Amino acid sequence: MTWETVIGLETHVELATKTKIFCSCTTAFGGAPNTHCCPVCTGMPGTLPVLNKKVLEFAVKAGLALNCSITRYSRFDRKNYFYPDLPKAYQISQLYLPIARDGAVPIRTDTGDKTIRIHELHMEEDAGKLVHDPWLEQTRADYNRCGVPLIEIVTEPDFRTAGEVIAYLEKLKEMLQYLGVSDCKMQEGSLRCDVNLSVRPLGSCELGTRTEMKNLNSFKAIARAIGYEARRQIELIEEGKRVVQETRRWDENKDASYAMRSKENAQDYRYFPEPDIPPIELSQKYLDGLRASQPELAEAKRARYQADYGLPAYDCEMITSHRALAAFFEALVELGVPPKQGANWMMGQVLGALSQRAMEPKDMKLTPSTLARLISLVGEGRLNRNTAVKVFEAVFDTNGDVDEYVAAHGLEQVNDSQLVQEICVKVLQAHPQSVSDYRGGKEKAFGFLVGQVMRALKGKANPQTVNEALRKLLDA
Repeated sequence: MTWETVIGLETHVELATKTKIFCSCTTAFGGAPNTHCCPVCTGMPGTLPVLNKKVLEFAVKAGLALNCSITRYSRFDRKNYFYPDLPKAYQISQLYLPIARDGAVPIRTDTGDKTIRIHELHMEEDAGKLVHDPWLEQTRADYNRCGVPLIEIVTEPDFRTAGEVIAYLEKLKEMLQYLGVSDCKMQEGSLRCDVNLSVRPLGSCELGTRTEMKNLNSFKAIARAIGYEARRQIELIEEGKRVVQETRRWDENKDASYAMRSKENAQDYRYFPEPDIPPIELSQKYLDGLRASQPELAEAKRARYQADYGLPAYDCEMITSHRALAAFFEALVELGVPPKQGANWMMGQVLGALSQRAMEPKDMKLTPSTLARLISLVGEGRLNRNTAVKVFEAVFDTNGDVDEYVAAHGLEQVNDSQLVQEICVKVLQAHPQSVSDYRGGKEKAFGFLVGQVMRALKGKANPQTVNEALRKLLDA
């Protein structure tokens, strides 16, 4: 029998606000355990939550980008459950009137284009974190994360392969980063995904019994977990056993999942309207203002770069991979750098330097004006490309002054044709065998001779001038 995998996602996104959703505690990652919390976010008696208006703004902006209908009148609800990471024994979330519904995200995969339907997007607070210490056989609670604002994005069960899931998550991550609503750092828990998965015979319309997988903190883990869980369910059914609806935890080291607890339904949480937070009513003016302030997203930028600058699709993909990179590139073009030259430097030197340093684009000190000046020196013939790359490496970490560095190290390109001619003559006299090899048809010998001239001129000569001078002498 041929089986079909059916997948729906619940993606939790930590919002990039400075303070928590219902109090003024910091949302900064890390910190000593239980130092980023207060009576409000730990649910002490007599405290009252107050909604952070930036959380609402970010949630609406995300909903608009996901092509959702924004709920003009929404409210919060209490989701009751008892677990050590939730000190007040309930989570403030949205069930009945979520902030956004009925969205759609187009994705592109190896098998073609597809649209993933968004069931809803709602706001909620994060829970704390349990830290397990196997040596002491203890579990300790850190409540720093309690109250950190989240949006949860719930899809319809529209995915059929791990490839579709990864394509959707990559697009979602890119979109949220461009909006500025989240940094989406999976290693810090800013983007977390729960996978709801079932299998059914190919062609069937009925959904099978689903399981929910948690603890998926990388795209690689998500893909592996989907493959494992689909195989596990198929094997159970083919052996005449049944799939149990449950929550499972992915173990990256064992490359397998294991059961955590039975899967709860909505009624298990005993939802009821949150009595301490008034409903939210959004005006049309508020929505129009946010809609007008939405930034140009990566997909639109790529199309514009191809149309306006004539850049290849690959170049556009690389340059727009981060919002900060796209902004850097656009600043280069505004400073007069030809788009293709700017793209080449971005893809070669800038991305290479960032990768070597494991650095985020937004954290680099190099400014567009510094790189633009370096590119202009190459265009003016004052630096050759190889020397310019060395200068780039020297100034990247400090955003140093390009002109000062070039002058201090005597790197300006030698354009004295007479001097180049004299050096070429000396090199030819010193390497008669290479001259003979070249005249005998060995082109590699010419490259050797060019290298000797460049070495004699300490790499500062114009390669084109050297090539022309050598050819003229050798062909004479």
